[in-house]
Amino acid sequence: MRVTAVLLAAGQGTRMKSGLPKVLHAIAGKPMIWHALQAISQSTTEKPVVVVGHGADEVTKYLGDSAQTVLQEPQLGTGHAVMQAESLLKGKTDLVVVCYSDMPLLRGETLQKLVETQKNNKGPISMLTVTADDPHGFGRIIRKPDGTVEAIVEEYVATPEQLQIKELNVGGYCFDADWLWDALHRIPKNPKKGEYYLTDTVELATKDGLPVQATLMDDVEETIGINNRVHLAEVEAAMRRRINEDHMLNGVTMIDPASAYIEASVKIGRDTVIMPNTYLHGKTEIGESNVIGPNSIIRDTKIGNFCKVLASVTEGAVLEDHVDMGPFARLRKGAHLGNHVHMGNFGEVKDSYLFEGVKMGHFSYIGNAQIGANTNIGAGTITCNYDGEKKHPTEIGEDVFIGSDTMLVAPVKLGAGARTGAGAVVTKNVPEDTLVVGVPARAIRKLERKAKK
Repeated sequence: MRVTAVLLAAGQGTRMKSGLPKVLHAIAGKPMIWHALQAISQSTTEKPVVVVGHGADEVTKYLGDSAQTVLQEPQLGTGHAVMQAESLLKGKTDLVVVCYSDMPLLRGETLQKLVETQKNNKGPISMLTVTADDPHGFGRIIRKPDGTVEAIVEEYVATPEQLQIKELNVGGYCFDADWLWDALHRIPKNPKKGEYYLTDTVELATKDGLPVQATLMDDVEETIGINNRVHLAEVEAAMRRRINEDHMLNGVTMIDPASAYIEASVKIGRDTVIMPNTYLHGKTEIGESNVIGPNSIIRDTKIGNFCKVLASVTEGAVLEDHVDMGPFARLRKGAHLGNHVHMGNFGEVKDSYLFEGVKMGHFSYIGNAQIGANTNIGAGTITCNYDGEKKHPTEIGEDVFIGSDTMLVAPVKLGAGARTGAGAVVTKNVPEDTLVVGVPARAIRKLERKAKK
């Protein structure tokens, strides 16, 4: 059976008071419409249709090939919005799932239940409902004696008795497609607002003598829609709790989940410990048995296993296994730390590869460099890689010892086993097993390298 989703995303979102289209505001690092697309992908078989309006160009650009888009202009209500998808979907799908793009907490499992309800429904509509003490302005569900839905009564026209009803209309529907396209053209225009409301399809089905089924949701939190920045923060907090709980249930330890900010796209392996005040962003992937934080910011970084990242910042970096860094260390884009690398406090690495076993002391900067295995970088070392116009590389071989406060003026190469004295300014290549000292650095003797055990 072909199942297609129609996401409604045409609203202006005036209460957000923003130049950004509402559905592009981020929740856990991803636009809220991204979360809606993730949810519907679990219950549909075809590419979704997104109805756009205000900010249509921005929304369409973000969606790319992930969805078809159709423009609603002017915006004349939810029924009118779904009608815009008719030309794309008529005769091409069996069921149509309709939901809002500003409800990012709605789970894919919930929509799956909705679709299954409609597959077993002899009538044309199944809908999501929830029982809640706070109605949030939602319409009340009136049921028939047989349990099917008779009507949705909007709050502004409900009687005092109807206002006491706890079952509410969430705003998620699954329709028989052939019936839907005909019904949309039978929706009467609302006399007060001049719009066509999708909820009126329930009344049409009842008049046709056809049953309307409802799937009662368990979690009222899923129903939170976003209309302003207060709602945005409320949903953000709920999504953070959900994400953190999922990680913990999959074997990740969080010392204080409330202070761990983890975006939706982050992956974490089991037995990793996330310490308080840790922020994990973007395409970050963290392996097993690591300790991250406290007070670390990790963005678009791949971390292996058995690493420790204490009060440090990484962005666009790679850490292999058994790396420890910090506190107050920084990895910038292109930094790659090999196995068993140690990086001390107030160090910074950019566009450089530190091979296995490198020890990089504190207060050092390494940029555009290749550092050979088991090399020791003394405190205060700087690769002077920028001449004011271009950046130049530094190459350091294996088993090199760089003395404290050494300046390596690129382009420059240091052979395996070389050593620099404290405060040396190296402007020329250094041969293997050679000690250089002074300003500018000069060779004073050859060294005899100890044999590796």
